[in-house]
Amino acid sequence: MNISLLRPPLAPLGGVAKARHSPCDDSLPRLAQGHEEHPRKTRYSCATGISPITYPHLGFGLGLRKEHYQAVLDRRPPVDWFEAITENYLVPGGKPLYFLERVRNHYPLVLHGVSLSIGSADPLDRDYLRQVKDLAARIEPAWISDHLCFTGVGGVNAHDLLPLPYTGEAVRHVAQRIREVQDCLGRRILVENVSSYLNYRSSEMSEWAFLSAVAEEADCLILLDINNIYVSARNHGFDPLDYLDGVPPERVQQHHLAGHQDYGDYIVDTHDHPVIDPVWALYGEAVQRFGPVSCMIERDARIPPLDTLLEEVERMRAIAAGGQAAHA
Repeated sequence: MNISLLRPPLAPLGGVAKARHSPCDDSLPRLAQGHEEHPRKTRYSCATGISPITYPHLGFGLGLRKEHYQAVLDRRPPVDWFEAITENYLVPGGKPLYFLERVRNHYPLVLHGVSLSIGSADPLDRDYLRQVKDLAARIEPAWISDHLCFTGVGGVNAHDLLPLPYTGEAVRHVAQRIREVQDCLGRRILVENVSSYLNYRSSEMSEWAFLSAVAEEADCLILLDINNIYVSARNHGFDPLDYLDGVPPERVQQHHLAGHQDYGDYIVDTHDHPVIDPVWALYGEAVQRFGPVSCMIERDARIPPLDTLLEEVERMRAIAAGGQAAHA
């Protein structure tokens, strides 16, 4: 695989006004209020996964965790790409960045953040965005993602991914902030659906309608977490297939698969267990709806040996092959 072909350029998005200074600068006017509209309607082929606005398909990946750094470098396992947690590498040096760069020499990487707090009423953290942009320039990730949520308010970090009310006002608020982030980073980002454990009385639409509206209004891409759909469907009593049917295929860039803890009346997205059979089945449905989409396994606690996770990667690969054959 020619890794250089999988490194998208850092050029500004088409249609975005060029600023004389960095759009990450607080002193600049909000470009999202004055630039030309990005194209909203795209022609998409589910059979091929080809969309004019998505990045190249990477295949089947795994979350990069420190427990596996050396094994990855020593063994070069049959994984197509790795996803790295952005915040673990926002330093000018040190052991984590050393290993990240070495892994990047052999595999495509993507960056997945947890601190953007795109739904907050607080101002965007411009220092954080500059650090992310510097890291992206250093390792050239295939794409950058974060969560459709807020992580704090009033300068207080809740250290959790908090859901938003599904309202038109929230759509407009979040979409404008995403556009500012994309102006700063010079690329489309991915936003991920989070698992949720409460509903807002003020919500005006379903979660999938909200996610889709934000992606269309911001002209961003979607990281569709299959386990999070399953968790929220169980917690709130909706049909997960309705969720899949309600998401625009041309904007789905990536899937996540993970495990969770089941407490009977509710389940919690914990990333500390293997993927369960119903989530694998839901992934098979996603493959038939969206075609070939880059997908990876997340594991953040009770991390098993690398070989155990590689077995899940191979199961993911087999389900995707079967789903695409059935769709064809």
